[in-house]
Amino acid sequence: MITTIDTTAPVVADHAIIIDAPLRRVWDLHTDIAGWTTWQPDITAAAVDGPLRPGTVFRWSTFGLDIESTVYSVDETHRIVWGGPAQGITGVHVWTFTEQDGGVRVRTEESWDGEPIRADVEGMRAALDGALISWLSHLKRTAEQI
Repeated sequence: MITTIDTTAPVVADHAIIIDAPLRRVWDLHTDIAGWTTWQPDITAAAVDGPLRPGTVFRWSTFGLDIESTVYSVDETHRIVWGGPAQGITGVHVWTFTEQDGGVRVRTEESWDGEPIRADVEGMRAALDGALISWLSHLKRTAEQI
């Protein structure tokens, strides 16, 4: 079972944000995959095959990529790990949620490997960093407005 990102991958990103909202609200918003398109403008489609647990598959589209991800691990309200291949890219994504200072610290770590990544490491790193920072910002804004 995969429980961490691939720290040896050519592209690795690690970002965090503090969200002024209850942990349950942030977790529920983030793990409602079918609802991503309502608050995450970079995601144009999202569907999940059942409850989130190891082995659950979900499909989503972002930045012109159709992605099929598999949930590797879930620790309710604290941590979720997913990943899989998409158009030659192997990604692993770890999200952690920690109560802190009356809010929630959300940390996202992701690794990318594969031929498309190796062909443009710096460009792909910039794309991943931008996507994750945007995701965290949208999550924060939405969770704080509910």
